[in-house]
Amino acid sequence: MINQERKNYILKEISERGAVSVNELTKKLGASESTIRRDLIELSKKGIINKVHGGATVKKNQYLSFEADVRERVMENIDEKKKIASYCATQINDDDFVYLDAGTTTFYMIDFINPQCRATFVTNGIGHALELLRKGFKVYVLGGELKKTTEAVVGLMAARNIHDFNFTKAFIGTNGISETRGFTTPDTEEAFVKAAAVENSFVSYVIADSTKFGKIFSVRFASIDTACIITDKEPEESYKNKTVIKVIN
Repeated sequence: MINQERKNYILKEISERGAVSVNELTKKLGASESTIRRDLIELSKKGIINKVHGGATVKKNQYLSFEADVRERVMENIDEKKKIASYCATQINDDDFVYLDAGTTTFYMIDFINPQCRATFVTNGIGHALELLRKGFKVYVLGGELKKTTEAVVGLMAARNIHDFNFTKAFIGTNGISETRGFTTPDTEEAFVKAAAVENSFVSYVIADSTKFGKIFSVRFASIDTACIITDKEPEESYKNKTVIKVIN
């Protein structure tokens, strides 16, 4: 397992369980104690986790600035993402004009959309557009800068394209969800597009597995009360006082 994959696994374990021990991680990852301790120290220095004796614990609010490559993220939390994607696909009707944000969970949605559905789709995801087209759906692609790590069209040009549309429903991915800082992403250019999609949609769904709660990235694209959150586990009760949350078990 390469360095970044190992760290992503460690973050996933800490996010889901709240705390992990060095001993547990060495057994699961097949790495030495010194390697795991070094990983924990590096993550702790970045402010992502709390390093404690014998292991690490989650921070209530994780302030993050990095983003994994889309080819790495597509392999993370697959079962949870597919459950969320399956539910979201059922929310699409024939008369909908849908914005489908670039992202791994939104990509999984395409497999679950009724093949006979006559909805029209707009997306900034290159892979999403090709898959929608392959399945016979009507699809429009935004113009703008193509971002390598997410394979998404981003930036002001793409955001201006969105302002020409009035979506009935938008399905938006996010890197972080915070009660106080809302929905966040590490990329300003990507945030422009997400913010425009939320603003120009009658109903917005932010779709995110439970590991995204409590994480804060550098750019906010919407406040938490602007969208319904679709997730796989119950978040803290305080989140439910801020917006509508649908949990897919």
